[in-house]
This record gives sequence, structure tokens and C-alpha cells, in this order.
Amino acid sequence: MKQLTLLRHAKSDWDDPVARDFDRPLNRRGEKAALLMGQFAAQRAMRFDMLVASPAVRVVQTLETFFAGYGETLEARWDRRIYLASAPTLFDVIRDLPDSADSALMAGHNPGLEELILDLVPNDGASPLREDVEVKFPTASIAVLDLAIDRWDDARENSATLASFTRPRDLDPALGPGSR
Repeated sequence: MKQLTLLRHAKSDWDDPVARDFDRPLNRRGEKAALLMGQFAAQRAMRFDMLVASPAVRVVQTLETFFAGYGETLEARWDRRIYLASAPTLFDVIRDLPDSADSALMAGHNPGLEELILDLVPNDGASPLREDVEVKFPTASIAVLDLAIDRWDDARENSATLASFTRPRDLDPALGPGSR
């Protein structure tokens, strides 16, 4: 059994006049959400054997703030393929994970992460959480997927169960849509 936890970067600052999308930082609401999600992960005793992440500034800042709330830090394996990746590319990243890691945390972007969840979890009506992800996988959200595989290379469509899906607004309604 492998467990894959997906963390979408927190809300970024569209008002910051950066030259490249890759360099866009978090805004204050994003920082608050990332910290809260890290605290949530610590309270839930979530554990990760490894971290693979997009090197985009907003993901790096999300992880720094997330780990401040989590109370410990993981050394990231930065993978440029995750930046704005499609689900097929994210499958490639997953299949490249070392089998020594039973629980991996992947931090990245939408729409790729949302598409990945929808590809991994069967659309058989058995998962109301999948339906929630279909509506939206908001910034700073965490999805935990259980895969009945022994090797990451065996990750395929319809091979996972969505164990949990948590949005910042589930923990603090002030972080929901329309709030600043």
C-alpha cells in the first residue's frame, strides 16, 4: 500500500507585478491558509516519507509556511515537471518516486492536481469526496489518496481511494470563497 498526499499551493498574489508566473508569491490569505493546513496535518498526525514539489515560488512559500504550522520540515525533491503539469505528466512524476517511500507528499498546481485525483479515483459513485474535488480543488487544499500498489510505477487510473479531502474553508470559514 502506498499513500499519496497532494497539496495545492496556497493563494498567490496576482497584484504583485512579477515578470514571470513562475515567480508569483503568496498573498496574505494564502499564507494564513498554508499555516492552517500545516497545523491540520500535524493534528492529524500525517506522515510523509518524502516530498516532491514544483519549484515555483508560490509552492516553495506554501511549503515553508505549511511546515511552520506542521512543526517539522521535509527536504524537498524539486521537480520542474510539476509546474503547471497535466495529469499524465504528474503520473510520470509519481511513477518515478522511490519505492522505499510508502507515503509521499506532492505539492503543485491546478488544474493538474485536480485532474490527477479524478483520474486516480474511480468515478463509480462510491466517493462523495471525489464529487467535491470535481467541483473544485481549491488553493491550499489537501487530498490523501490510498493506492493498493507495492511500487509507485504501478500507479494507474482508477487505482486509488480518496481517503480525505480538506479545504482551508473546512477549517476556517473566513478562508472560503469571496473572502480576502
